[in-house]
Amino acid sequence: MMSNLPQEEKIDPRVKRTRALIQQAFLDLFGEKEFQSITVQDITQKAEVNRATFYAHFPDKFALLDASIQQIFRKELEKRTLNVCHYSEPNLRALISTVCEFISWANSHCKDSDNQFETLVENQVRNQIQDLLTKWLGELNTLIDQNLAVTAASWSIYGLALQWKVSKSPLSAEAYADQILPLIVSNLHLETDGASPFDSPGETAPRQLVDSRPNR
Repeated sequence: MMSNLPQEEKIDPRVKRTRALIQQAFLDLFGEKEFQSITVQDITQKAEVNRATFYAHFPDKFALLDASIQQIFRKELEKRTLNVCHYSEPNLRALISTVCEFISWANSHCKDSDNQFETLVENQVRNQIQDLLTKWLGELNTLIDQNLAVTAASWSIYGLALQWKVSKSPLSAEAYADQILPLIVSNLHLETDGASPFDSPGETAPRQLVDSRPNR
């Protein structure tokens, strides 16, 4: 019987090794200085490849950053086994604290004025949050459209995590995750025995979605 699973794209092992060398060189440099200060020449010298080889894999250093952010954040989720877990409040709390820690790490390597850097980080992190929440909520019922619930929750998680970093909160990532967990759960509007877990007696309308965009 033929498998219905999608076939993985076959990549020449040499190509994979070269790409890995470039990404590792970039990450080593990323740990030494700000992203703005890293040049393609720095990366090629560190990886011991020529510029033509670099451009065969990445059009510019922003594309390399994008691929690296995607890979690193995915590994952070995998390290906590969140990618294979089911929905629970402890797992959601772990996701929130992971996002806080990752944003803190990423933003320590860029200047506040680098909007392109921040946009790349935001897009990669929010997309992976959305994918994970979609997987988790696929096993549950929500009181509103599931896509809307996932979108609201992913924006809230990222926005509140960024606010934690920008405001230099004295709370640890774990303590902050505990504080904002009820807000994120309310955005998911999960159905529990026919009612929202945050409904109070006599309350019939769902609570308003949280606007979590940080004030700059």
